[in-house]
Amino acid sequence: MSALSAPHFHNEEAAYAYVEARIWPNGAVCPHCGGYDRIGKMGGKSTRIGTYKCYQCRKPFTVKVGTIFEASHVPMRLWLQAMFLSTSSKKGISPNQLHYTLGVTLKTAWFISHRIRGAMLSG
Repeated sequence: MSALSAPHFHNEEAAYAYVEARIWPNGAVCPHCGGYDRIGKMGGKSTRIGTYKCYQCRKPFTVKVGTIFEASHVPMRLWLQAMFLSTSSKKGISPNQLHYTLGVTLKTAWFISHRIRGAMLSG
């Protein structure tokens, strides 16, 4: 069975849960005020996946805030696929190859690749 067949590579909710488990191992933490005890997961038809609300500062947030995923409209599952491909290939992967493999535009592939490489540099 391939590693790319894992659910977090194909399901958006599973992808958010996967990233949340790594960034917040002890539960959600508000990136605005640092609160962690008065946080609720938002539900509803129009609510974005993975949105939480801090009841200390009253601001909504997702796991994307403060990470390379912030201000990106690219689905989380594609980010995870790109990160897997970038780190598992011996010589890395070009934006052009990401473009073909993920089925995104070359501009999106360049954006993803640039952010991943920047994160790897900063450690």
